[in-house]
Amino acid sequence: MTDTALRTPFGFDSTAAEVIAGVDLTGRRAIVTGGASGIGVETARALAGAGAHVTLAVRDVAAGRRVAADIGGTVDVAALDLSDLDSVDAFVAAWSGPLHILVNNAGVMAIQELTTSASGHEMQFATNHLGHFALAVGLHDALASAGGARIVSVSSSGHLRSPVVFDDVDFAFRDYDPFGAYGQSKTANVLFAVEATRRWRDDGILANALMPGGIATPLQRHLPADYAKQALTAFRAAGTDFKTVEQGAATSTLVAASPLLDGVGGRYFEDCNEAPVVDRRTGPGRGGVAPYALDPANAERLWDLSLALTGLG
Repeated sequence: MTDTALRTPFGFDSTAAEVIAGVDLTGRRAIVTGGASGIGVETARALAGAGAHVTLAVRDVAAGRRVAADIGGTVDVAALDLSDLDSVDAFVAAWSGPLHILVNNAGVMAIQELTTSASGHEMQFATNHLGHFALAVGLHDALASAGGARIVSVSSSGHLRSPVVFDDVDFAFRDYDPFGAYGQSKTANVLFAVEATRRWRDDGILANALMPGGIATPLQRHLPADYAKQALTAFRAAGTDFKTVEQGAATSTLVAASPLLDGVGGRYFEDCNEAPVVDRRTGPGRGGVAPYALDPANAERLWDLSLALTGLG
């Protein structure tokens, strides 16, 4: 982390409600993918509570409607399956008008067996990165017309487990590793923010990535039943703890709406502050961002690859 790293008054214990207190989003429109569970719910709740018109982009529309009713305010629900590029195209085609905040929150984690999407790509890379990439590219004009839009790319400290392996993103040759595949997709989320900011800053669009923190949510549904307990033990041994869902949504909410990030893009945040660059992964709860995840050459290469893989190039 450099001397110019962004620091805020908030930290590990802050909640989404606390970081957005006093922010007025009246007249702003926001999309939260995966807004029917986990930190997506609390991110959407915070944005709607500040006056934004929020669309929950979800696979389970019925669950989304239940969440929307619970949140209150102006909250819509729309179908979106990020692993299916046809579903992404349909969502984009149905959107009209400006978009001020795009929270790329949905994700899958550590699928135990190699699984591919409808378009033939490893499922975590397809869902966590390619689907969100296609969504953002498809909504570019809506974001540009907002006159100052933000994209929130929800990554993870799991990115420290793997860079993007450009020659084999789909595990066609190397042995499949659930956490390695997850790590690759989460690195892609950071690199997306770097390159989107470089390409789209002049259009008034800025993107940042973040680590929400260790949280027990449905994201871990593919893992053994005792995974959360083991992870919590490891976190506490490292001198930290799990967050509540409200705390886990704080950094997403900060990146989405805080005036403290005006003009800021292409960075990686954790615990509501810009994260330090680290030279190795040291264990659960240690955090930081890998140099390869912020590398401009990697970011540009991934963008070009993603255009090809999604057929948008």
